[in-house]
Amino acid sequence: MTDPTDEATPVPELVTLHVWRVPRRRLPRVLGRMAFDARRLRRTPGVRFAKLLGTGTGTGFGPTDSDPTRWAALVVWDEPSAATGFDADPVGQGWQRIADSQVRLDLRPLLSRGRWSGAAPFGTPTGQPAADRPVLALTRARLRPTKALTFWRSIGPVAAALAQADGLHCRFGIGEAPIGWQGTVSVWRSTADLTRFAYRHPQHRAAIAQTPVQKWYAEELFARFEVLAIDGDRAVLGWDGEDGDGTCGVGGE
Repeated sequence: MTDPTDEATPVPELVTLHVWRVPRRRLPRVLGRMAFDARRLRRTPGVRFAKLLGTGTGTGFGPTDSDPTRWAALVVWDEPSAATGFDADPVGQGWQRIADSQVRLDLRPLLSRGRWSGAAPFGTPTGQPAADRPVLALTRARLRPTKALTFWRSIGPVAAALAQADGLHCRFGIGEAPIGWQGTVSVWRSTADLTRFAYRHPQHRAAIAQTPVQKWYAEELFARFEVLAIDGDRAVLGWDGEDGDGTCGVGGE
């Protein structure tokens, strides 16, 4: 059942995902930015909701999957115009100074269920993507501490199956902390490809069925977005350019 407060949250016109590749020698500077930039980002004019995130390879879950060379920020904007100055903002500039490469995805919410830190950051959108645009799926969960090991053991086959899914451009893990706060980002050629994997693949269907039984999550969110534009180096996402020319008809680099 939808929480009435979700319906009261306006659906944002623009959400941006920023991903940076940072060399290991600059990890101390990364940790400093992670410690102080979260609050700065939330206080940036025009920002409604924001999270700084570590990432993982997407081949598994838990601390052993972490990728200390890739970091991300998810930002929900009150108005699309507010996002234009992000690269000139102190937070954006700070990450650009330490990153070797970066990419930005402009996103429009299509579907969102659940909560993130007690909020419904994307409202309750009910949109459909343009026929020639890819879609991005975001999952995020806060694991119950007593269920973490069971979850990691059960989700391995899903991660392995995801890597071979038809229509998948790229995927990687995200997390607010190394243990217990985690999720995934995946970009798909079309909604049909995403739906086919989510609801017809046996490993993923089994994981969905186990979720209410095992009660893995203290809080969870699933959201789907239309990818409006991609600006930067797609290799940062793990996008290898296969499946056509890799542009998917969206904004260039």
